[in-house]
Amino acid sequence: MERGGSCRGFSREMEVPLEVLRQRESKWLDMLNNWDKWMAKKHKKIRLRCQKGIPPSLRGRAWQYLSGSKVKLEQNVGKFDELDLLPGDPKWLDVIERDLHRQFPFHEMFVSRGGHGQQDLFRVLKAYTLYRPEEGYCQAQAPIAAVLLMHMPAEQAFWCLVQICEKYLPGYYSEKLEAIQLDGQILFSLLHKVSPVAYKHLSKQKIDPILYMTEWFMCAFSRTLPWSSVLRVWDMFFCEGVKIIFRVGLVLLKHTLGSSDKLKSCQGQYETMERLRALSPKIMQETFLVQEVRRW
Repeated sequence: MERGGSCRGFSREMEVPLEVLRQRESKWLDMLNNWDKWMAKKHKKIRLRCQKGIPPSLRGRAWQYLSGSKVKLEQNVGKFDELDLLPGDPKWLDVIERDLHRQFPFHEMFVSRGGHGQQDLFRVLKAYTLYRPEEGYCQAQAPIAAVLLMHMPAEQAFWCLVQICEKYLPGYYSEKLEAIQLDGQILFSLLHKVSPVAYKHLSKQKIDPILYMTEWFMCAFSRTLPWSSVLRVWDMFFCEGVKIIFRVGLVLLKHTLGSSDKLKSCQGQYETMERLRALSPKIMQETFLVQEVRRW
């Protein structure tokens, strides 16, 4: 699948008063410094704090704790460096090389060809093809790895990517895309309950879920939502797993196609697909989206 290369503005997250941010930071520091205790006894509290948004200064560290990639790295000390030194399969290297400049080209980390950001992205993606040669490389892994690299060094980003590919979205990046097709069908059946109007419209137009949800799910919305919303969705995703991706998808579908009024301007298959490709900024806005996702 080809991926375009735009990034929706790296606007700052919703302005949180400095005092509130400082309080959140100290709470998160306490949690991260006593992680096992919190995970064992206060998981609900962790979930609530992830829903409120992880403080930007601690986000990278928190994602590593939440995903289990910190433990994975500790169990595999030196493994990334070992993979990094190997040449890699030319078949994958060429494809990865071609994809580098498409990832968030307006972000300072990835703006220059051959710059540090692109080099680290290449290293992480190459290492994954060596770590899982039977899977190789899938283009949707590039934006995922790029978001991780904006928050942590290459070695940590690699193990976080491993966790996403193996624990959070298993089978999503394998050649046949069977897992993504299955989750497309699950999303569609959930839509029947959440928004019968949207469900009926998509059924009538014979629009297969794979046509609109593949990039959403495989890239964990990193190429769909405004930047501040991506970060908030990922905070919840690392804590609660793939169900967050389903919820975001359902919110977008419901608020795009969920009433007869909304359907007036997208009667046919083409118009419906165009609407799903150009979602309303209002429904993707951080506060609205998180509020809707938390309702479930």
